[in-house]
Amino acid sequence: MTGLFAAAPSAVSFDTPANIAFAVIAVVMVIAAVRVVTTRNVVHAALWLMIVLGGNGLLYLLLQAEFVAMTQFLVYLGAIVVLFLFGIMLTRAPLGRSDDLDNDQRWMGVAVSLILLVVIGYSLIKTYSDDKLTFGAVRNAGTNAQTQDLATSIFVDYLVPFEVVSVLLLAALIGAIVLARRD
Repeated sequence: MTGLFAAAPSAVSFDTPANIAFAVIAVVMVIAAVRVVTTRNVVHAALWLMIVLGGNGLLYLLLQAEFVAMTQFLVYLGAIVVLFLFGIMLTRAPLGRSDDLDNDQRWMGVAVSLILLVVIGYSLIKTYSDDKLTFGAVRNAGTNAQTQDLATSIFVDYLVPFEVVSVLLLAALIGAIVLARRD
């Protein structure tokens, strides 16, 4: 493996503080993700989503990817979830419990989730069973090479798609406002 991590053959151990923190964050994220799709209150679902996205940012911090973590916090927690909440409020969705939601797809969702868990788990174990992740976020001491590479990639190589997505989000917000305010 190249890039953020260097691979060293060894068994995975769960006795380091980073592994313990990962396990705790992962369990909280899984519980919150299940609550996102099972809660009957749409506002509560958005708040559970905040926990999932915040946990994702914390995992980036554990991986020593501070720039990506802060971007995760600012963009997803600070913008996307707020956009969801504004959309919920502007469309005048019922803010209480909704018993009329169609939840007949639960067993299909559980079956697909378990199949994906087995397939992805098997492929990850098969591919990386002998690798141990070692943290090596900064290539050159005293420089911020990885952040510079990421910024160059976003704002030079992928500038047009980045701007298209931002305009698309703006158009979606304007569309939600127009649809919500039709009286």
